[in-house]
Amino acid sequence: MKRNLTPIASGVALFLMSAAVSAQTQPDASIQQVVTTGIRASLQQSLTVKRNAETHVDVITAEDVGKMPDKNVADSLQRLPGVNVAAAGGGEGSFGENDRVAVRGTPFGLTLTTLNGHTVSSGDWYSDNIVGGGRSVSFSLFPSELIGRVTVHKGAEADLLEGGAEGVVDIETRKPLDFKKAINGQVSLGGVYSSNAGKTDPQVNGLVAWKNEASTLGFLAQAFYEKRTLSRIGQENDIWGAGQTADPGTSLATAVGGPALVVPYLAGSTWFQQVRTRKGGLIDFQIKPSNDFSLDLTAFHSHLDAPNMNSNFMQTLGRMLGPSWAGAGSSYPVANLSGTLNNGVINQLTATVPAGCAPAVCGTISSAVQEEFDRPVAESQSQFVNLDGKLRVSDNLSFSGKIGATKGVGNTVSGALGVWMPWTGGSYAMHGLDTVSYTTPGSDTFSIGGNQATPYTYGSHVTAIDKESYAQLDGVYKTTLAAVPTVKFGFRAAEHKRDLTSIGINALPGLDNPANLPMSGLTSFNSLDGGTYWTFSRPAVNGWLAQYATFNQELKQNEFSIKEPTQSAYVMAEFGSEGLSGNFGARIVHTTEDVNRYELDPTANYALVNYKRSYNDVLPSANFRLDVSKDTIARFSVSRTMARPELGQMAGLDLRDVQLHGNVGNPTLKPIYANTADVDWEWYFAPKSMLSAGAFYSALDGYVTYGSSTATFYNQLLKQNSVYGTSTPLNTTAEVKGAEFSYVQDLAGGFGLNANYTYTIGAETGHAPGSACGDTVHPDCTMIGTSKNAYNLGAFYENNKFNARITYSFRSGFLNGTSRNSALFQDSIGTLSASLGYQITDNFSVTLDGKDLNDPLVRSIVHTPGAADTPGSLYKNGRQLYVSLHAKI
Repeated sequence: MKRNLTPIASGVALFLMSAAVSAQTQPDASIQQVVTTGIRASLQQSLTVKRNAETHVDVITAEDVGKMPDKNVADSLQRLPGVNVAAAGGGEGSFGENDRVAVRGTPFGLTLTTLNGHTVSSGDWYSDNIVGGGRSVSFSLFPSELIGRVTVHKGAEADLLEGGAEGVVDIETRKPLDFKKAINGQVSLGGVYSSNAGKTDPQVNGLVAWKNEASTLGFLAQAFYEKRTLSRIGQENDIWGAGQTADPGTSLATAVGGPALVVPYLAGSTWFQQVRTRKGGLIDFQIKPSNDFSLDLTAFHSHLDAPNMNSNFMQTLGRMLGPSWAGAGSSYPVANLSGTLNNGVINQLTATVPAGCAPAVCGTISSAVQEEFDRPVAESQSQFVNLDGKLRVSDNLSFSGKIGATKGVGNTVSGALGVWMPWTGGSYAMHGLDTVSYTTPGSDTFSIGGNQATPYTYGSHVTAIDKESYAQLDGVYKTTLAAVPTVKFGFRAAEHKRDLTSIGINALPGLDNPANLPMSGLTSFNSLDGGTYWTFSRPAVNGWLAQYATFNQELKQNEFSIKEPTQSAYVMAEFGSEGLSGNFGARIVHTTEDVNRYELDPTANYALVNYKRSYNDVLPSANFRLDVSKDTIARFSVSRTMARPELGQMAGLDLRDVQLHGNVGNPTLKPIYANTADVDWEWYFAPKSMLSAGAFYSALDGYVTYGSSTATFYNQLLKQNSVYGTSTPLNTTAEVKGAEFSYVQDLAGGFGLNANYTYTIGAETGHAPGSACGDTVHPDCTMIGTSKNAYNLGAFYENNKFNARITYSFRSGFLNGTSRNSALFQDSIGTLSASLGYQITDNFSVTLDGKDLNDPLVRSIVHTPGAADTPGSLYKNGRQLYVSLHAKI
């Protein structure tokens, strides 16, 4: 019998393994003096930067990343207090890789990510994120080997870029002149084993750095090639119905013909297959002829190729009941239904085939549909070129500046192969929020029938290109005033652009002929409910789409173009005396939004409509640091910050043609402003050790929620205009508050511990009309992204040859957005990771890393007002094991 390791069992096993190895090595007292690098060295570096900062920051260094199974930057950041990560950008579920980062329980778009202090554009391969995104960065494009240091700014400063209403994450890459030796080389050769896929794929990373003896000239090059095969099994239970409270045990016959109840509409078992290949590199050229002048040219490119296919065997019993119960909109034999109701939910349903049912009735309906949604092209890119310069004019005045450009691309070609099955009846049974049991006779054998007894397709080719060019100049002036020794000032100008194009798929002759289906590619999969379901293989679906479908219809209603020029200036004074120091200042920002999108005109044709507006903002901030004692620091900060709405939220259009629902952008969205206060206390009670506690509060004006309405759009599936129920972003108010606690300690004998906990409460406060919070009957003011509880627990051991580290990360459930027309909640999730390393020689080492060792279930919960919660999607991605050989010179 297969059993999954619990987090505790896994932790005990790994701890005993590390203890056994450490007992065999039997380190003597001299090891305490030999070890000056490694896990404890990284702790010292991170804590030193945090301790010396004037504001509240948390830091991760390259050495720390190297001693954990971190495969992208988000993996590293999840271990910091007050930082939340998610394994996806929205409703697509999890793919076994952390992808989005947010600070203090807020939406991802309220956290600004920069790279070496400048903006960076990224793309997405998933179409919903391509359409609706544009601000938040996809961390799947940034491998962990890129890190020199990552700083999370939780307190605002005037010299930080605007755009991070709740925080700024700055990724600093390694610099050639920062290395101690003249020539440095590092290479990592390894592989990753994915348990669900049962495959091992290569992982290659390399770095070479050179500088001259005078440290006036240096060059660095990094390259990476990382491949992973993903096989995800799961369920997707799309729940529909307005929700009508009914007493437990109410008969189904009593309910039919009455108000709409919650029922699985198209729901069933899924098998997602993907091959992810991340490749790219970074080059850095530095010149520093004197201490008064330097230039640093950096270029970066990352490409994620992620073709995939989702096989979805969907039972259609709920669909046959229809969104309106009276008549059900079909010739469904209602008399052969039986089931039970519980608090507005049909939690069990059985349908049987009537004896002697006439073909005119039973031959026109279906029990299930098998739909393979194939993405032969699914890719994202991020790249930039940046030139940094520094010039010291005099002892009192110096300047630094940046000029550069960044580009992100998201590109997805998607098409479906759909086949309706004959009417065979079936049943389902819910088990609370766990896996739903589905029974559909003949689910493991190919068949076709029903009122759509022909193959069908739908899909699109969506491309978003995101660009920004920028230039900034910063100055530092040292005054003669003892109380205010330094004044900083600066100017920045940038232009952000995002263009989205969408081309629809059309069937070619022969697509609707069942004889042309790729029968040689028939296969099957096992799902979470234990059932076996037939499907077609990825190569078979690719070939079928290539032969019988084409992308040739411009979907103008989905396309948009946005230009966003911005200008900003700031001044900030630094002060300090008798243990009290800090800074205060203000940033002034001018933003222009120029949105162009196609809309239906009175003649039912699409016309280009322009929305243009400008706004000015003054963003003050003040930060105070008090050295209470030699080892104790207190901090306090207040600020007003801002974030611009997601570009896709202003203009994107994402429709579900079967369900007649969609998300529609709002070009009149206003910025999100945050009035924040932060207090923090830090006690550095021993070397490489710290205990801290803090509290934070943020009042958000302009927070983006979603309201419901209706609108008319072109229905690609029906080839006609249809009326859709829509979710549209709109501004409201919200607040988030909480507390953070952190503990790090380097213990005797090479052992160490770390733990942190974040408590967060977030809620909408505006009760915007049409939103869930504005509902007068069942108001729901849950804030997107807020986990009430989040914590990390970790332990490590190292000596001069061996190191071991284990960590468990947990975050409680949170609202992840909307799916179709319901609120979609991500359930609580905890992940266990560990790393073992052995130093073979001074130049060679080997590591064994494990991610998701507890094989967590990633579950979403659908909340329908007035009814019981129901299971949404449930996914298992399996475990990942990495083994690598590292060499350095």
